[in-house]
Amino acid sequence: MPSIPRPDTVLITAGPTYEPIDAVRFIGNRSSGRLGVELARAAHAVGLDVILALGPNTVAPPSFPERLRVDRFRTCADLEELLLDLWPGHADVLVMAAAVADYRPKQPAPGGKLRRHSEGLTIEMEATPDLVAACARRKKPGQRVIGFALETQAELMSSAADKIRRKGLDAIVANPLETMDADEIDGLLIRADGRHESPGRLSKPMFAAWLIDRIMRG
Repeated sequence: MPSIPRPDTVLITAGPTYEPIDAVRFIGNRSSGRLGVELARAAHAVGLDVILALGPNTVAPPSFPERLRVDRFRTCADLEELLLDLWPGHADVLVMAAAVADYRPKQPAPGGKLRRHSEGLTIEMEATPDLVAACARRKKPGQRVIGFALETQAELMSSAADKIRRKGLDAIVANPLETMDADEIDGLLIRADGRHESPGRLSKPMFAAWLIDRIMRG
């Protein structure tokens, strides 16, 4: 197996996207961005330069005086624009931990706030772009793209392995649904060559340190 060079810079995305319905309402999810922030801390601790793309309503980012860049996004379109700017030119590894919405309103209401009506409301939705797959297609030799999959326990392994193949990823971290809002994670790292391993249930800071160590090893 060819050796994988040690990365110098890691790009980490974290947190949810908020897809607007009108000027005040949105479609989002409960992601706190905590694991992504802990990954940034762990990567910085081993000497990597870190670019952290952080979504709305998340935990506070680290405040390291150097070797850390923080960019904020709100929508899938915002994150897509950031990734087009940052990848593949500014990092060696992309860790796509952001919980990007799969769908968004096709036509957000223009102007202000939608008014409540007794007959209800129908919102036409459209699929969002598959950002991690697009990044995988753009990567250069020696670069790696690591995705995340949030699945039920019963479908964890099969769904994650399918996503690696479909999206062209180098590895994926499969998480049970219970990870969201939890203090601990029971994650499974699956590589494109079929290798997989898990450290068992850990706090998110400990899991982040474990995952960064595995990324450093290749």
